[in-house]
Amino acid sequence: MLERQFKGYFRKAERLEGVTGELLLSQLERRLDNVVYRLGFASSRRQARELVVHRHFAVNSKSVDIPSFQVREGDVISIAANSKAQPFMEGIRTITSSRPVPAWLERDSDQGLGRVISLPRREHVQEQLDEQLIVNLYSR
Repeated sequence: MLERQFKGYFRKAERLEGVTGELLLSQLERRLDNVVYRLGFASSRRQARELVVHRHFAVNSKSVDIPSFQVREGDVISIAANSKAQPFMEGIRTITSSRPVPAWLERDSDQGLGRVISLPRREHVQEQLDEQLIVNLYSR
């Protein structure tokens, strides 16, 4: 993600009601490319981004090719029908099947489906970072 796009996420989080740092992390976690990675449908975020761009996933049965697409609570992310049988998708699912899924997501590996159960909160973010430092930097 480039600086300009990140700044846009920050400005949006700043306008929303709540703790800016937590809202920023929630927005970043809800990006479709990140959700695909978290569900174990890609082995890296870079690969997830490429798979989304090449239309290998659908959100609520509609094909989406925008990695920055924001998923919402209740959305169903599925592997596209023509991609399920692809050998590379089977390989990815085999490699990532043991990766744990965050509490705000639900995965059905057999069906190639993922569901957003709730919006991500700060405690769901696994990376150790101090979001207050980001808020201080961008608030200038």
